Amino acid sequence: MHINEETAIVVVGLGYVGLPLAVALARSYPTIGFDIDERRISELRQNHDRTCELETEQLRASALKLTSDPNDARGAAVYIVTVPTPVDEKNAPDLRPVLAASRSVGEMIDPNQPAIVIFESTVYPGVTEDVCGPTLEEAGNLTRGKHFWLGYSPERINPGDREHTVDRIVKVIAGENEQVVDALDTLYSKVTSGGVFRAASIKTAEAAKVIENAQRDINIAFMNEVTRIFAKIDLSIWDVLAAAGTKWNFLKFQPGLVGGHCIGVDPYYLSHLAEKVGYEPRVILAGRAINDDMGDWVAGELVAHLDDNFEGSDRSALVMGLSFKENVPDLRNSKVIDLVRGLARRGYDVTVHDPLVNPDEALREYGLTLDPDALSKRYDLAICAVAHDDYQALAGASVATLVRSGGLVGDLKGIWQDGRLPDSIQSWTL
Repeated sequence: MHINEETAIVVVGLGYVGLPLAVALARSYPTIGFDIDERRISELRQNHDRTCELETEQLRASALKLTSDPNDARGAAVYIVTVPTPVDEKNAPDLRPVLAASRSVGEMIDPNQPAIVIFESTVYPGVTEDVCGPTLEEAGNLTRGKHFWLGYSPERINPGDREHTVDRIVKVIAGENEQVVDALDTLYSKVTSGGVFRAASIKTAEAAKVIENAQRDINIAFMNEVTRIFAKIDLSIWDVLAAAGTKWNFLKFQPGLVGGHCIGVDPYYLSHLAEKVGYEPRVILAGRAINDDMGDWVAGELVAHLDDNFEGSDRSALVMGLSFKENVPDLRNSKVIDLVRGLARRGYDVTVHDPLVNPDEALREYGLTLDPDALSKRYDLAICAVAHDDYQALAGASVATLVRSGGLVGDLKGIWQDGRLPDSIQSWTL
């Protein structure tokens, strides 16, 4: 379990987490990036990252080897699994991707060359040792503690964040024994300048990751709930937050649509564990229920704020932004779709625009056809749902041209609340 500059590493899964990690590792170790998506591998070989986490020059300069062929990844000393862990249609943990990756790694391990298998995927406590470990053993006819050892280091990548990158953050590490932890310490210390933190156990590290995101979800749910309360007395949450934020220990969370692959998912992993051990989670699920309902509530508020004497029976709406957060193309679990469907259910013909999202993915994921020319047309209602830089750069006059006379401009993220909108335009914000 000694790690040195010749240690062969395979990163399994080259999404927004795995790719930056693999490129960072490749600076110090011979590293292979493995992904079952042949199209993804082809794009990366052409130095194109569809997740926009890495620039072309970063990929071109990297020594990372890329493959979709499992034979190219056999016999490594370290395997790092970074595949997604979503929920199913009932919001129960969907472990199929991590189980599939475990089976693949089990088949890749050379029984004559023991390996460390590190999981970075977000799971509830116990999955790495109680679920993934046996899967590795069965797939490769291996014995844990003889042919492989388990480690865990939760990913902390924030999509689109150029400050808290994998080479700057503190990496939490854990292993099934001290030798494994020492190996992870050596490995990740080469990757990040932020240092490492040795968790007490693998289950501890799994738990730490899942509550990091659940905590944010609950805090944002509180913001969403008070936003809805204040809306009933015509108070803008942005004005309230500006005042409350002057207190030194006020936590500066903001309201909005809370989706994505982590914050919108991980609370369900935690609640699943709670129910599994016979505890009824209340705060966790209450917060998620508020956030899950926010998109439809926004749709109702927008429709209610259009003047009663607004002419025309056929209503049109423009929704600006579809990704789950600003300045990223990631569509996974975006709650903007709830806003779109909420407006459609209330009789609106909805047009969706997003300058970053791949149109094919929007069609495949949500059945939506993006309109690249949407900003050159007029609507009864136009709302900015995602604060992409392109939308923040719009001048007041440009925003005003999006709506017909008597129409409404909606600003979910508060990006146009600086007096840029003409007084003649009806506007709404949280």
